Amino acid sequence: MSQASNSKQSGLIAPYGGTLVDLIVPLDEREKYKQAATKSLECSDRNACDFELLVIGGFSPERGFMHKADYESVVANHRTTSGYLFGLPIVLDTERKDIVLGDKVLLTYKGQNLGLLEVEDKWEPDKVAEAKGCYGTTSLEHPAVRMIAMERKHFYLGGKVIGFELPKRVFPCKTPSEVRGELPKGEDVVAFQCRNPIHRAHYELFTRALNASNVSSKAVVLVHPTCGPTQQDDIPGTVRFQTYERLADEVENTRIRWAYLPYAMHMAGPREALQHMIIRRNYGCTHFIIGRDMAGCKSSLNGEDFYGPYDAQNFAKECSPELTMETVPSLNLVYTEEEGYVTAEHAEARGLHVRKLSGTQFRKMLRSGEEIPEWFAFRSVVEVLRSN
Repeated sequence: MSQASNSKQSGLIAPYGGTLVDLIVPLDEREKYKQAATKSLECSDRNACDFELLVIGGFSPERGFMHKADYESVVANHRTTSGYLFGLPIVLDTERKDIVLGDKVLLTYKGQNLGLLEVEDKWEPDKVAEAKGCYGTTSLEHPAVRMIAMERKHFYLGGKVIGFELPKRVFPCKTPSEVRGELPKGEDVVAFQCRNPIHRAHYELFTRALNASNVSSKAVVLVHPTCGPTQQDDIPGTVRFQTYERLADEVENTRIRWAYLPYAMHMAGPREALQHMIIRRNYGCTHFIIGRDMAGCKSSLNGEDFYGPYDAQNFAKECSPELTMETVPSLNLVYTEEEGYVTAEHAEARGLHVRKLSGTQFRKMLRSGEEIPEWFAFRSVVEVLRSN
């Protein structure tokens, strides 16, 4: 039996820290908390994603935006002061000088009252150290370095939060508790993370992961795309959501579960791999599929990768025993004329004819209305992309 299976036995794997955090207050108590607010603060899209994951338990065992000590510990050592692993710090940023310790701040977002933050810490972060510690670089060519330097504000706030309501989204994001209620008890759950539309190679990859040697025979895969902010040139979350919904209707497979994650990507390579594993454990997953250069990115000046192809895989594997999760390396699949999708090693050994279609070629064919081969993309996904 695998380590992850052993950790859950007859039920689902326990949330990180042992208890699934739930910070939503009952409806009849919300008004008194709103009345206690001394100030209000509008959340950014990223803030709203982090707030949502805090209050629904996606970041368990965290119960609020991190204090300075935890922030600095995560930046330097990828773990909190209490010893829990954490890939990236969870912070709330502001330019407001008038917000002080002890304030109870009403957090708003696009006309909603999301919840309340009790300000327990406020500081001016060392963003150079944050960039170097979390992303391994201080270059503004890295999208997250650019984000913390140019989007995040001057001060960070830390403190406990309570939730009134979740952000209204086009894509409905099930909570960890809801997802756990739909997963089979006592079986492995393999998480597949993506931030792009799912093509044939992706489908082959995550369905074949169910046959990995360290996965139980009745395991299911949770396809769990991030639908929050990503890189500027990525397809918008609302469009990606439509492709996932159409594909879920098209593909009937009882071993696939679908859900959406309100998470803002950082493209942080190894650190992001750890962050995603912690979140997926809280959603009930025992295994995590991790590909080459997961959550990696390239310099827009010279096209060089910020991370090595196996940095994220190696770091995740190093952290997996402590998380009582297991990694499933992503197969390097290629499409061949003779045998369909096989591993690149198999194709090379047999001398098979490999067919390729780059992302650039695919986008060009989409725009020009050319026929896109079904071995590369599902017809339903292509229809959604062409209609948006």
